[in-house]
Amino acid sequence: MSYSFIKQKLDQGRVVILDGGIGAELEKNGADMDKDLWCGKCSVDNPELVRKVHERYIDAGADVITTNTYGTTPISMKQYGYDNLIEKYNQKSVRLAKEAAKNKNVAIAGSVSTFGSFYRLGLKAMIPGFKEQIKILSEEGVDLIILEAMSSQADIVETIIECSSNISLPVWLSISCVMEDKKVMLGYNDTVDTDTHIYENLEVAIKNFSRLHKGPILIAHSDINVTGHAVKTAKNNFDGVLGAYPNRGYYEKPHWKFVDNMSPEDYLNEAKSWVKNGVQIIGGCCGVGVEEIKAISILKD
Repeated sequence: MSYSFIKQKLDQGRVVILDGGIGAELEKNGADMDKDLWCGKCSVDNPELVRKVHERYIDAGADVITTNTYGTTPISMKQYGYDNLIEKYNQKSVRLAKEAAKNKNVAIAGSVSTFGSFYRLGLKAMIPGFKEQIKILSEEGVDLIILEAMSSQADIVETIIECSSNISLPVWLSISCVMEDKKVMLGYNDTVDTDTHIYENLEVAIKNFSRLHKGPILIAHSDINVTGHAVKTAKNNFDGVLGAYPNRGYYEKPHWKFVDNMSPEDYLNEAKSWVKNGVQIIGGCCGVGVEEIKAISILKD
């Protein structure tokens, strides 16, 4: 499917359902996680399961599914010795998503992430990798690009936005947030035993990002209790389409740990509050799976 159906829904003020987390859902269903590329190798090592996860999200009501390319960034793959497999892994992930979406009213978002992008590399060194992954996914036939820049500092986010500024596909931007002294900040906290990473005030960040990026901005990979606050802040500082897809649990490399007892109905109630505050794109990140997406799918009717 082309992006036209998604654009029409957004233009009409309707809700679009994004899929849930890929990596955690794969692991929950028996896939091995790689210590370096996390779930990235699953598309080659366990393609049937990757396709099934996509199909389950589609059956649950997702309008958009995301390619399993978060962990296969050129930056990360080169770091761990997979230089000659970058194209193969990324192309395979798109093809699996396309197989799952064949003859269905579903769009495919090509995940271009900042996975493996650290300050020690320098911003200039990150640019070729961002551009390479965008090029591979675009040429392989995704319907849109989703810049999964969560966990990243503001200038890294701005760099990946600039790398996507000249492509012909629609572009969505995902960022993560934390709370500090009752203020919503750009930042993240992936694990239970590491410090929270705080970068800058979300209000400032949103204003700066929106000067470079005109597509949807999504609050992603953030604690569900922070997401509602972040949505309100984003709404007050951005006139475009908003989205939300929080996580549940925490990362203990290379595994995702499920720690809370939130039911799909509880997740739906949270999602309803985001819709009331202007969110049109809703899905899930790590730890949010098929049952939660099925529950929130009623919001698009």
